Amino acid sequence: QVQLVESGGGLVQAGGSLRLSCAASGRTFSNYAMGWFRQAPGKEREFVAAISWNGGSTYYTDSVKGRFTISRDNAKNMVYLQMNSLKPEDTAIYYCLADGSTLRLRAGVADYWGQGTQVTVSS
Repeated sequence: QVQLVESGGGLVQAGGSLRLSCAASGRTFSNYAMGWFRQAPGKEREFVAAISWNGGSTYYTDSVKGRFTISRDNAKNMVYLQMNSLKPEDTAIYYCLADGSTLRLRAGVADYWGQGTQVTVSS
């Protein structure tokens, strides 16, 4: 089992920044690809970003490329999502995910999910 706890969400004005953090505990963190999904009100969950087990590969949905950066610290069992130039359409609950497969994670069928953290961007 892997437990994931997100933090760092909040209310920010458009153009601002937030940094989400995800603390992982349980099995060996470095064995897992990590990522972020989000779900806006009335919409399905969508992939945001993913990072391979060693940080060597990163993936982003087109709408966040150039604005969001995913990173990880395997020594601290942490994954981060730096979000810059936020837009009102980024408003959503953001979920941290872990899976042994980056492909599964990006498809949203990851084994482990956090409870989510709310991000609200005001216009």
